[in-house]
Amino acid sequence: MAIQIKVPTVGESISEVTISNWLKKDGDVVKLDEVIAELESDKATFELPAQSAGVLKIIKQAGETVPVGEVICEIEPSAQAAPASEPAPAKPAAASPTPKSEPKASGGVKEMKVPAVGESITEVTISTWLKKEGDHVKLDEIIAEVESDKATFELPAEATGILHIVAKENETLPIGGLICRIDVTEEVPAQQQQPKQETVSATAESAGGKSYAAGHPSPAAAKILSEKGVPPGQVQGNGVGGRITKDDAVKAQAAPAAKPAEKSQVAPAPEIASTGSRNTRNEKMSSLRKTIAKRLVTVKNETAMLTTFNEVDMKPVMELRSRYKDQFKEKYGVGLGFMSFFVKAVCAASKDFPAVNAYLDGDEIVYHDYCDISIAVSTPRGLVVPVIRNAESLSFHQIESEVVRLATKGRDGKLSIEEMTGGTFSITNGGVFGSMLSTPILNPPQSAILGMHNIVERPVVKNKEIVIRPIMFLALSYDHRIVDGRESVSFLFRVKEMLEDPGRLILGV
Repeated sequence: MAIQIKVPTVGESISEVTISNWLKKDGDVVKLDEVIAELESDKATFELPAQSAGVLKIIKQAGETVPVGEVICEIEPSAQAAPASEPAPAKPAAASPTPKSEPKASGGVKEMKVPAVGESITEVTISTWLKKEGDHVKLDEIIAEVESDKATFELPAEATGILHIVAKENETLPIGGLICRIDVTEEVPAQQQQPKQETVSATAESAGGKSYAAGHPSPAAAKILSEKGVPPGQVQGNGVGGRITKDDAVKAQAAPAAKPAEKSQVAPAPEIASTGSRNTRNEKMSSLRKTIAKRLVTVKNETAMLTTFNEVDMKPVMELRSRYKDQFKEKYGVGLGFMSFFVKAVCAASKDFPAVNAYLDGDEIVYHDYCDISIAVSTPRGLVVPVIRNAESLSFHQIESEVVRLATKGRDGKLSIEEMTGGTFSITNGGVFGSMLSTPILNPPQSAILGMHNIVERPVVKNKEIVIRPIMFLALSYDHRIVDGRESVSFLFRVKEMLEDPGRLILGV
């Protein structure tokens, strides 16, 4: 009866894999635990071993994406499978006496994979192979140099045997990716190694005592020598074939530093030791900060957010406020700020451009005949956004009273959930902290947010004359899925018009 091989569970969050490559063909005889395919997930690449000896029947082809647990192939137990595996040791045994210098195969295969080389390193590049395909390598012998975005390191052989290269030079692999395989062999007898060593020695002598690697630094060593200003020719290489290793470069630091001191009369500049504190501390994120972070990332990923800008001459609002602020405070018991002007301007402009005051609900756009304006308030615990209900029907002093009440409760941590939900449009004022310009991020599920900034006196042209005016930059971020460019620009321009002529806010025109 055929044995079904299914996609194994390879990770907690991995639900499917892609068949990268079949290493065996349909109808091939395979052995138990022989690697028959390579599978890829969105996080790693791994190999699929045969779960039985027999004849392979491929069900899913290379390039197909298969859910975890689904059948990928079948293996039909066959009488041919046993003989196929038995002659394998016999043939090398009969053939091994012929080449005198070749070692005996032990039958094992060691797969070398990219090791974990750092906390934030996810991939490496094969810089140089120091051994060739089919070379005999020894345990812990350096066979390749591997580079990450932070460092270069050497790759030692994990077994003694015949090298079979899988990843080519300059190929980039993820951590855990297969680099090469080593057919494990017995150690080469000393009498067989000796003639080889003599040959290498003779070749080195005929070339002036140097091999091809002599005097050449590894990438890591070259970097160290370059930083220290030490020429490679002044360093004795103790690596394979006289290659300059990282340790050689580190040890060479002292010698070059001592020579200039003897020849030069100028003393070297003293090394300045840092005496400042280098302490770090970890603080757990608050629940509020976690919620804010999650919502902001969701907005970035799930909306088509754009920002349009304009500038406002704040002189008319500032003059009106300066003229009546004392009387306003005396009559209503609350100060006359800029926020009430902006809230009234937004409410008036949204009547002409209702999409700015709407939100998306599935395949429907929900429009509002009222304006619930969310006001961003910075608190010691993080940003909160309480809501001024039916702001379109409130007077200036009612808006200012609500702003003070909600901001005070927010800073005291006493806002209720109801006071922070249900807004239809948001206003944030980065100007109180000195912000000149920003791109505010949407407050979901709202489709727009207005950003206020600091007021700076700038030269502008009025009636063909250059005059100095208090200017504020405005930014409107909006969801392009609901609000078109024409609507967003026109809405922001309408807000600008009403702020530069505040009488229109009072008269409702």
